[in-house]
Amino acid sequence: MNTAAPSGQERRNPLQGFAAPFVQSRAFPYLWLGHLISFLGSSVTMVILPVLVYSLTGSTTTMGLVMAAYMLPNVVMLPVSGHIVDRYDRVRIMMLADIARFAVMMITAVLALTGILSIPLLYVLVAFYGLLDGLFQPAYAAVRATVFTSDIRVAANSLTQITTQSVRLIGPALGGLLITRLSAGVGFGLDAFTYLISLICLVYLRRVLIGKLLPGPAADSAASVMPVPETSDTPNWKDDFIEGISVLRSHPWLWITILAFCFINICYAGISSVLLPWLFKIHHGWPPYVYGLAVTFSGVGAIIAGLLFGLRPKWKNRGIMAYGGAMLGGVALLLMPFAGSPAAAIGFFALEGFGLMIFGLIWEISLQELVPKEAFGRVASLDLFGSFALLPVGYIFVGWLADLIGGVPTIIIFSSLGLTCVALVLCVPAIRKFQ
Repeated sequence: MNTAAPSGQERRNPLQGFAAPFVQSRAFPYLWLGHLISFLGSSVTMVILPVLVYSLTGSTTTMGLVMAAYMLPNVVMLPVSGHIVDRYDRVRIMMLADIARFAVMMITAVLALTGILSIPLLYVLVAFYGLLDGLFQPAYAAVRATVFTSDIRVAANSLTQITTQSVRLIGPALGGLLITRLSAGVGFGLDAFTYLISLICLVYLRRVLIGKLLPGPAADSAASVMPVPETSDTPNWKDDFIEGISVLRSHPWLWITILAFCFINICYAGISSVLLPWLFKIHHGWPPYVYGLAVTFSGVGAIIAGLLFGLRPKWKNRGIMAYGGAMLGGVALLLMPFAGSPAAAIGFFALEGFGLMIFGLIWEISLQELVPKEAFGRVASLDLFGSFALLPVGYIFVGWLADLIGGVPTIIIFSSLGLTCVALVLCVPAIRKFQ
C-alpha cells in the first residue's frame, strides 16, 4: 500500500517529475546550468553570424561556405574524439574545449569591434570553433548519459531540452537586438563570456563526480566520466571506431536512423542555416530582429513538445512518434516560403521546433537506453559523424543552387526531398515498430 500511493500521486501531479533530477542527482544541476549558459551565447552567435555574412556579401554561396568551414573540421574530428572521450577524463575534455572556445570567440569579438573581421578570417575562426565542437559534443553526450540515470532519464532529458529551448526565447531575440542596436562584436564577446561561466560549472561538476568515487559503492556512476586507466592493450582510434560501428549494427533503429539523417540533415539544416536567414533578410527585406524573433518561437514550439513529452515516463510507438515529428518539421520548412507575413513565418518556425524536438528527445533517450556507457563516446561520435558527414557539401550545394535557380525553389526542392526520405524510412518495420 505504501509503495502504491506515491505512484498514484505522481500520476496526479506529473509536473513534479521535473524536480526529480535536482533532488536525486548532485551532478545534474552543474551539468544542466553550464550547458544552459553556454547555449545562450551560442544562440546569440547563430543569429548574428548569418546576418553579418549577408551584410558583408549578400551571397547564399558565401553563407554555405561559412557553414561548411564550421562543419568540415567538426566531422573530421569526430572519429578521433570518440576514442579520446572513452579513454580519458570526459569532464576535463569539456573544460579544455570551453577554454579554447572562449579564446576563439574573444578573438572574433575583438576583430569585429575593430573592423578587421573579414570573410577569410571568419572562415578560419569558424573552422577552429567547429573542430572544438567536434571534441566537446561527444564528451558532453557521454557525461549526460552517465549523469542521466534510468530513474531520472526522461525527466532530465525533457527538462534539459525545455530549458535549453527557453533560452531560445531570449538568445536569438537578444542577438537580433545586439546587431541592430550595437554591433556583431558585442554579441561575439557575450558568447565568449558564457564559456567562462560554463567552465566554472564544469569545475564543480568534476568535484562532485570525484567525490562520488571516494565512498566505493558510488564509484560505478562516475567511473565512465573520470579517466579510464591505461592498459597495454588499449585500442587505437581505428579499433574504437570499428567497435562503435558494431554496437550500432546490433540495433537497426540506431544505424538506420543515423544513415537516414545523413541525408535528411542536408535537406533540413541546409534550409535552416543557409536559406531561412536569406528568406528573411534578402527576399522579404524584414529587419534582423524579425529573424531573431522567429528563431525564438522555434524554441517556443520545442518547449511545448518537451513539456508534453516529459509528462509521461514512457511512451508507446516511439518510432512513429519520432519520425512523425521529423515529418512535421519538414512540412513547416516546405511552407516557409509561402508565409506572406512575419507572423505566419514565425508560426512555421514554432511548428518546426515542435516536430524536431519530439524526434530529438526520443533519439537521445533511445541512445542512453541502448548504448553501453563505456562505449557511449564512440557511439555518440559516430552518431554525429553519420548525421553531419555530408553537411559541408550540403551547405555549399544548397547555397550554390540557391544562387543558380533562386532561394525559394531550392527550399521547396530540399524540404520535399527530406520529407520523402522520412516517409521511406517509416516503411521499414524496425523503425515503425520501435518501442
